[in-house]
Amino acid sequence: MLTRLSIRNIVLIDQLELEFGRGLGVLTGETGAGKSILLDALGLVLGNRAETALVRAGEDKASVTASFEFARLPGAIEHALDDAGVDVEAGEALVIRRQVKADGGSKAWLNDRPVSAGLLRELSGALVELHGQHDDRGLVNPRGHRILLDRFAGADTAGLARAWESWRAAQDALASARETVEAARADQDLLLAHLAELTALEPKSGEEARLADTRAAMQKGERLSGDLEELRHVWEGSDSPLTMLRVAARRLDRVASEHPLLGEALASLDRAVIEAGEAEEKLSAAAEALEHDPMALEAAETRLFELRALARKHRCEVDELPAKMREFRTALSGIEGGEAQLDALENEVKVTGTRYREAARALHETRTAAALRLDAAVAAELAPLKLDAARFHAAVTELPEDRWSANGIDSVEFLIATNPGADFAPLGKIASGGELSRFILALKVALAEQGGAATIIFDEIDRGVGGAVASAIGDRLSRLAEDGQLLAVTHSPQVAARGRRHYLIAKGSDGTVTRTSVQLLDEAGRQEEIARMLSGAEITPEARAQADRLLEGA
Repeated sequence: MLTRLSIRNIVLIDQLELEFGRGLGVLTGETGAGKSILLDALGLVLGNRAETALVRAGEDKASVTASFEFARLPGAIEHALDDAGVDVEAGEALVIRRQVKADGGSKAWLNDRPVSAGLLRELSGALVELHGQHDDRGLVNPRGHRILLDRFAGADTAGLARAWESWRAAQDALASARETVEAARADQDLLLAHLAELTALEPKSGEEARLADTRAAMQKGERLSGDLEELRHVWEGSDSPLTMLRVAARRLDRVASEHPLLGEALASLDRAVIEAGEAEEKLSAAAEALEHDPMALEAAETRLFELRALARKHRCEVDELPAKMREFRTALSGIEGGEAQLDALENEVKVTGTRYREAARALHETRTAAALRLDAAVAAELAPLKLDAARFHAAVTELPEDRWSANGIDSVEFLIATNPGADFAPLGKIASGGELSRFILALKVALAEQGGAATIIFDEIDRGVGGAVASAIGDRLSRLAEDGQLLAVTHSPQVAARGRRHYLIAKGSDGTVTRTSVQLLDEAGRQEEIARMLSGAEITPEARAQADRLLEGA
């Protein structure tokens, strides 16, 4: 609950320290005393827009500090603090401070740690629930009705939201996969043609270099073929040089012993025969190596040209063609795999869709049952508020599938009928403002009993009513505050008499400076203030006696 509120230099308040407790606290004062200033100041620590007009005239800055204490932090607050990286020890109070500068700009702290106004707004729903005469539009607007009904029902909407996100993610994944497969299918024929062309040629790594070497050798053989043929005729004939050397060697061998020089000549001739033999063998080997086969040369050149043409087509090197083949095969396999992936994703869409529908259907049943309970709870509040003939209906309507969302398959709208036999209509269609205020109060009391924010504030919700109706309003507010904290800004003495704590808001001036002050009243002070509310400017003994009766009755 809210335990302390400290205000510095906000509009007419120069310095103010307030302490609050459990139960119903009432704030009263004459019109224009400054009750709205307190709410504006509290709004700052709840993340409302920091208007420079809030800074007291002549001051350079204003600040508001609010302390909230909990037996255990609400889950919504824990999650928001965790997401923001703010650690709060168990049992530690939340102390929020907001500063506004007269020249613009603001700062915020939570337990002396700088935080954003956005975090304060995120926390505000679990800290303070403010209802006022202009806040009625929040309940009149059907956009908030589903959240209120879910809160009343205690529904777990987080599970449904997760189911929705899973379903949407599966649908998005399927759509993306389909686009990919369709694009691949468009290229499939071209991929098949490219792969067939490469497969027919079956290029091998390093083949270009080998073919180029072979072609160069064959071209050289073609150029040397005439010379080699002439040499072959010289070496292979009966009068070839080698044959003549051998004949000469045999003849010299017969006379070599006749003279030493002849022996030396024979030795030289034998060496010449050996060298000539080796030359003949090398010529034969060269002729074989440089053998010219026109068909083989043409085949090598044709394949080399085909490989290079295909490489130019695919804008790569010849040695990269085998990798291109693998790339095309992988792409085609991917198309086949994509078809299988589509089947798996389609199944995932079915599974997650079924899971969402089941969760949404269960939430629909929960909402429908809760709507009946809320109808009964509001109806129980109408008669004491002198709305005996009025009826309330929380309408839960199933939406078409194209309007389903993380919030489920329902639309929720609060409808009322104020006269017997009248059709139900939206809250905003009520003609009487007084009826609307009482209807809103009945609805808020019914909803607030189910828990919600740590502190509930009603701002002049009793405006325009009095007598027995005001007494009934005071009774409802008092009952609502029994197990929590409720603050009511009121002009009704019947409501004020119900308060456990009574704060008087007053405005005073010393002739030069006007200030707003807030005083916690004792029993005598309460009697005097309630008597003023009953009689006006002049407090009569009858008014004091009536104030005593109201306080005793409360």
